[in-house]
Amino acid sequence: MRENDRELIQLDAKKEKAIIALLKEPTITLAAKLAGVSESTLYRWLQDDNFNHKYFLSRRKVLEQTITMLQVDAYKAVETLKEIISDETSPTSSKVSACKLILDMAFKSFELEDLLKRLEEIEKNLSNKQNRI
Repeated sequence: MRENDRELIQLDAKKEKAIIALLKEPTITLAAKLAGVSESTLYRWLQDDNFNHKYFLSRRKVLEQTITMLQVDAYKAVETLKEIISDETSPTSSKVSACKLILDMAFKSFELEDLLKRLEEIEKNLSNKQNRI
């Protein structure tokens, strides 16, 4: 079954409720209780490829939404760090911490961009190789 085909498969209401419970609760025990199913049922469902794929997609959506929320406030965070650096009354340790954080994030962003560019190039080369076969 192709990846796109699995995304189209709908789960029944109990399984959908179980996925929501898994996203809300910190343990399988609590998630099973919230979903109204036994732990063994929930563990069995987690072994099912379709259920597990839907759960993965749901977790990914939650993470994407969380990242979006963080990005909204990222500008404010950088502005605050810049204020700390510029504020003559800020302790030196605070200024050093703010500078270190800004530099760390700048380097990590650069590394991530570089990795993404390299990954795209690898994928392009693989695709070209497969097309030639």
